[in-house]
Amino acid sequence: MKTNNLFRLSFWKSVSAIVIIVGLYSIISRFALGLGWTTNLSDLVPWGLWIGFDFIGVGLAAAGFTIAATAHIFNAHKYHSIVRPAILTAYIGYIIVILLLIIDLGKPRNFWHPLVMWNPHSVMFEITWCVICYSTILTLEFAPIILEKFNLKAPIELLRKISITVIICGVLFSTLHQSSFGSLYLIAPTKVYPLWYSSYLPVHFFISCIAAGLSMIIFEAYLCARAFRQGLKVWVLSGLGKVILTVLSIELIFKFSDLLLSGKFSYLFLPIQETYFFWLEIIIGSIIPIAILSIPGYINDRKWLYFSSIFTISGFVLNRMNVSITSLVRTSGQNYTPSFYEISITLLLVVLGMWAFRLITKNFKVFETSFGQNSEAVETADLKQRELIFGK
Repeated sequence: MKTNNLFRLSFWKSVSAIVIIVGLYSIISRFALGLGWTTNLSDLVPWGLWIGFDFIGVGLAAAGFTIAATAHIFNAHKYHSIVRPAILTAYIGYIIVILLLIIDLGKPRNFWHPLVMWNPHSVMFEITWCVICYSTILTLEFAPIILEKFNLKAPIELLRKISITVIICGVLFSTLHQSSFGSLYLIAPTKVYPLWYSSYLPVHFFISCIAAGLSMIIFEAYLCARAFRQGLKVWVLSGLGKVILTVLSIELIFKFSDLLLSGKFSYLFLPIQETYFFWLEIIIGSIIPIAILSIPGYINDRKWLYFSSIFTISGFVLNRMNVSITSLVRTSGQNYTPSFYEISITLLLVVLGMWAFRLITKNFKVFETSFGQNSEAVETADLKQRELIFGK
C-alpha cells in the first residue's frame, strides 16, 4: 500500500517530476556549457540567485544549533521534542547549500582546494570551513535517527558519550557561519546600497536567522501534522512563537536604530526601487508577524502560528535576496534577472529538499510526539528518549 501511494500520480507529484527533469537538464547544461552560457552572471554581477539561495538555506537551518543548544545545553525539557526536526531541517539545508555551491563554482573540479590551500585572511576561507565542519557535526547529530531504525545500540552509545561536545561545536561553527555571511559584504561598502549595508551586518544576519529558523520548525510541524498526523503540541509551538516575537522585535528596533545612528534614515523615503523592496521586506517579515504573535489568542493557535511562520520566512527570503542582489544592482550599472537555468536548478534543489524531508519524517522517528498527547506525557517521552541518546 505504501509503495502504491508513493508512485500514485497526483498534481504535486506531476509538478515535482517536471521540475526534477527540467532541473537535471539544466545541471547537465551548466556543466557542459559553463556559467557564461547558462547564467546571466557577469564580471559586473558575479553573484546572483544562487548565492542568495545559499544565504537562505543556511539561515533557515539556524534552528539546528538554536534548538539543540536550548534543549541539551540549557536543559529546557520543553523543546526536546523538536530537536530532531530542527536537526533534519539544518541537515537538508546544508546539503542543498553544498550542492549549489559546487554548481556555482567556476571550476567545480577544484572544490577541494580550500582543504589544502589555506588562506586564513579570507572570509570565504572561513565560510568554507564552517560549512565543512558544521555539516560533519550535523551528520553526527542526525545519525541516531538512522541508527535507531536499525536498532544499532553500540554506535548510539558512542554518540551519547560525545553528544554535548558535538552540540557545543555545532553552536560554535553555526554561529560563525551565520554571521560570516554578513561579513562577506563588509568588504564592499561602496557597492552595497545604504539601506542594507551596515558595520553590524554580521549581527543582523545572526539575529534574523534565529527567527527564520524557528519559524521553519513551526511551518514544518504544521504541515507534517496535517500530512502524517504527526507533529508537536501547541504549547511547544507557542513557546517558539514567543521567542520569534522577541527576536523579530529586537531585530526591527536594532535595524531602524542602526539606520538612524548611521545617518541613513532619509533613505527610507526615497521613491526608488530599493526603498520599495526594503519596506516590503520589513512589512512582510517583521511588522505582520509581530502583529500576529502579539495577540495572545493567535500565538496559542496552530493556524495563526503557521501564518506567522510563512510571513517571517518570506521576509527572511526577501532580506537575503535584497542583500545579495538588490543592494548591488544599482552600483553595477546593469540589470540582473536570473536565467531559466538558474531558476530551474534552484527549484530542483527545493523540490528534492522537500521530498527528502517528507520521506525521512515518514519513515524515521523525527517527530517524537503527536498533537493529541498531553504535555506531561510528551515531556516524559522526551526525557526517556533523551536519556537513551544523550544520557541522563
